[in-house]
Amino acid sequence: MESVSQQAPSVGSGGANGTERCGYFQMPLHYPRYTKADYQSMPEWKLDCLLREYGLPILGDLHHKRNFAMGAFLWTH
Repeated sequence: MESVSQQAPSVGSGGANGTERCGYFQMPLHYPRYTKADYQSMPEWKLDCLLREYGLPILGDLHHKRNFAMGAFLWTH
């Protein structure tokens, strides 16, 4: 008996070999676990990476990005 295997098409693949991804977003597995103090001292490049990873806008100055990240990821208890 022969075994038949098929490769499942990758979601969002644009090229023939599946390497191009245009308009593809995959939600990160874990929610960020930073404190308010972490966000307040986080460098701009790291904030940009975090916001980009979650598909959020990275517009504005450093102060705006910090406030946006804290508003999006910090929950009041």
